[in-house]
Amino acid sequence: MNASLKTEGYPETYYAGAYWGARKALPEDCARHTAAFLNLLAECDPFLAHWYKPARSRKDARKHPLMPPDVPTLTEMFRRGVNREPGGPAIEELGFRISFDNGGDTGDCATMRINGGMVSEEVPNHCVLSLPWRGSNADRMLTAPVLERVVRSMLRSWEPDWAFATSNAYERQHREPDSAPFSLGWITYLSNRLGRLPPLPSPVRIEQIEDRGALIVLTPERFTASNPGHVALAESVRELLDRAGLLKPRPVQS
Repeated sequence: MNASLKTEGYPETYYAGAYWGARKALPEDCARHTAAFLNLLAECDPFLAHWYKPARSRKDARKHPLMPPDVPTLTEMFRRGVNREPGGPAIEELGFRISFDNGGDTGDCATMRINGGMVSEEVPNHCVLSLPWRGSNADRMLTAPVLERVVRSMLRSWEPDWAFATSNAYERQHREPDSAPFSLGWITYLSNRLGRLPPLPSPVRIEQIEDRGALIVLTPERFTASNPGHVALAESVRELLDRAGLLKPRPVQS
């Protein structure tokens, strides 16, 4: 299957994200979690084994690899990424943020955005990985087995409240209400802290992750927003989760 499936005239793109509630952390803590995550990602697929510090050009970035991950280097990146008003002091409750990529070309690139150490209840801490959408790397990576490994790597590194891998097009077309504590994806992880998971219809696969939560895989084939069967399945799962109270607003304490 060609990775660049079209949705409303545009290629269907995908990303994976992990999210957790207010959790105070130092730049060193964020760096250690990031280093662990990068090492685990490298085991998921060779395309995720190369990352570079931000630079003015791709050529310059190649001179500053982030692999193997170095905690002091990542710590300094988080320190520089403190949220602040222009010229003002650091806004401690908004934590630290960094972003970088793996040096690929347009459409054949992975990008990372991490915000940790936030103690605000308004915006969750997060780690978001945007995935390639064209070429052989995308064809290989945009599969349930690879994305499941990516999500599992997020769980091991960040201990999130929820995580998922999904289609951007599906998320745009079927947005959750602002009050919902999480979004439903092709592959979704829900911490036990959010509530008890109800039985779900075939072909949905549910896998318990130790005593921490559950992984939901909607379909073994690539989930697309242009497939009416996939959308109908997602909507039925969403309704069951809503009935179980998992889409009701609630404070999440990490």
